[in-house]
Amino acid sequence: MQKKILLVEDDISISEMVKNHLIKEDFIVRTAFDGEEAVNIFSMESFDLILLDIMLPKLNGIEFMKIIRQKSLVPILIMSAKDSDIDKAIGLGLGADDYISKPFSMIELSARINAAIRRATQYSETENEEQNIIKVGDLEIDLDNFCVLKKDMNIKLTSKEFDILKLFVKNPNRVFTKSQIYNLIWNDDYYGDDNVINVHMRRLRGKIEDNPSAPEYIKTLWGIGYKLGEL
Repeated sequence: MQKKILLVEDDISISEMVKNHLIKEDFIVRTAFDGEEAVNIFSMESFDLILLDIMLPKLNGIEFMKIIRQKSLVPILIMSAKDSDIDKAIGLGLGADDYISKPFSMIELSARINAAIRRATQYSETENEEQNIIKVGDLEIDLDNFCVLKKDMNIKLTSKEFDILKLFVKNPNRVFTKSQIYNLIWNDDYYGDDNVINVHMRRLRGKIEDNPSAPEYIKTLWGIGYKLGEL
């Protein structure tokens, strides 16, 4: 089945070059040339991946990602001429899955797109398994029955603690900011109050971690957010 990509790039020549290559690779490609147009297209159609430039007119790539991440966990691959570590950290911290620097080869672009879609598809298939159980380290998370076991011992989590853990285990390669966690778990706008996130994260770590002061399951990326540890 053909995969569908939303290509958001304001440089027409680059957009056409990338689009033509991806069509040859058997992708369906929709193009947008500014952030506002991209938001409108995304709201009306479903996509398997977003290929996103950062420097866009009307609504830049970072703001576009913030909007998309409030609605969807679709894989996002950033392509940008801005190649500093700070730019990469900002982009990935706001919910991008990968980052490719301009100029890039079409072979590398195809490889990264296929890898991102493959990861997302694998996680989706895991969700759809009959028992819907995810194992991470010593944890066994039953998504259907809202049950968590650690070394065969039942761990009692609140609904919000379970939802936070579920968010990380279903997206093991993604970094989530506090704002994204709040938007996705509480379904509300985040106004910078860290206390709610901090309290829930501390309680969750107290229940699942061997040593909550040196967590292994949910890692902190200082100044950016949190991600699942590589167990």
